[in-house]
Amino acid sequence: MILYNVTVNIDSDVEMDWIDWMKETHIPEVMKTGFFQEYRMMKMLSEGEDDTGTTYAIQYIAETLGHLETYLNTVAPKIQKKSIIRYGTKMAAFRTVLEEV
Repeated sequence: MILYNVTVNIDSDVEMDWIDWMKETHIPEVMKTGFFQEYRMMKMLSEGEDDTGTTYAIQYIAETLGHLETYLNTVAPKIQKKSIIRYGTKMAAFRTVLEEV
């Protein structure tokens, strides 16, 4: 099992819109690709004093690394671009890949 984790810090002034958009549009679009078996959307509870916005982790579960690599090379750039267009500098994201041991 492969976990694809997308950590996002979102500005407070667009946070509620972003949550709705993630749940209603973005995550369903990612899941519809068929490369992932399930997902979780988590809110980070321990923020640093200097942090701005709120941090979330969206975790997608892929059966194999091959499924994830195909997603990243074929579909992800188009889907990620929609986030950038919609939220621009009000959102910062980084991605990690983990393997179950």
